[in-house]
Amino acid sequence: MADKNAKPKNYDVGYGKPPQKTQFKRGASGNPHGRPNGSLNLGTALERELAKRVIVNENGVRRTVSKREAAIMQLVNKALSGDPRAMQLLLGVLRYADGGPEPGSSVVLEEADQQVANEIIDEIRQSVKESDDETDDT
Repeated sequence: MADKNAKPKNYDVGYGKPPQKTQFKRGASGNPHGRPNGSLNLGTALERELAKRVIVNENGVRRTVSKREAAIMQLVNKALSGDPRAMQLLLGVLRYADGGPEPGSSVVLEEADQQVANEIIDEIRQSVKESDDETDDT
């Protein structure tokens, strides 16, 4: 009885048909030292790290939040303090959260949207400047 996986004696070598001596043996892996079991890919490792909890101090009150939430809090606070890059990133994240394009992708704002964004940034800068002036007077 012949083995159904046995190659015929007149086996042709060519494209997609490597020599029989160099083919993987039955049951042997083509990548024996590949990624070990239990190792994490980048997405899973990032998700685990962002889910970890940290203690933040807000208005003198300590509370525990996820690192993801803490990062968002920092981004919002930087944007509100007048940092234009943080504002741009925050607007991109908000647009993505509303079903828009991914943050960091090159999106050209329409003229009206750009005008509104510039007005918001100017108002934030003005309010920060006024609050700085008030603290300098005291």
